[in-house]
Amino acid sequence: MRRREFITLLGGSAAAWPLAARAQQPAIPVVGFVNAGSSDAPLAAAFRKGLNEAGYVEGQNVTVEYHWLEGQFDRLPALMADLVRRRIVVIATPAGNAAALAAKAATTTIPIVFGVGEDPVKLGLVASLARPGGNLTGINFFATELGAKRLALLHELVPKAVRIAVLVNPANIGSTESIRDIPEAARAMGLQIQVLNASTSREIEAAFTTLVRDRADALYIAGDVFFTSRRVQFATLAASYRIPASYASREAVEAGG
Repeated sequence: MRRREFITLLGGSAAAWPLAARAQQPAIPVVGFVNAGSSDAPLAAAFRKGLNEAGYVEGQNVTVEYHWLEGQFDRLPALMADLVRRRIVVIATPAGNAAALAAKAATTTIPIVFGVGEDPVKLGLVASLARPGGNLTGINFFATELGAKRLALLHELVPKAVRIAVLVNPANIGSTESIRDIPEAARAMGLQIQVLNASTSREIEAAFTTLVRDRADALYIAGDVFFTSRRVQFATLAASYRIPASYASREAVEAGG
């Protein structure tokens, strides 16, 4: 082989080396992050912090797909089916029963990490707390179990409040379930309950107009991931109408609730 031909061949091979090397490198794992609320920078930052503590840095050795559903719970089945089809390595549903249940219905093999407001055994997510089994694990925020206690605290803080407006998101079964103990607890305390529904930002505003018109003395906001994402709106409206309110999350209080 002549010198010029050898140099040409060597140069062509060298140009191909980086492509071959990249082809042999494993693909960066993709985590599907699913939240039924609105885009929430603090929640996303906390999730990234947890990944970092486990040795994963977004953009370096892991990719995170963020899916914010803006309260559109009906989108969950199709989204979960798409994540499963594309073989996402982990599905994270850090807030909300509905997202965790939709993920469980979509796959029995992809690991799912959930955050729910009720006993995960009762929800059917895991077999038991000691031995979850299957492909799910996560935490319980006890939102449902503490519903009656929250009402009692609201009554203690505002003892003259008799008419209590209770706001729930009918699009989220977890929100409606979280108030199941409220009617009985209210009767025991001599309180009158008025249940209002809201599943959009505009409906939240309409609910405040209704509760003021009906002269509610205080507001109890059921646990709901969409409500949490609208915490600034709640804090602003409650301050504007000067109505005492009880929130389900710390984030709502930090936002001024």
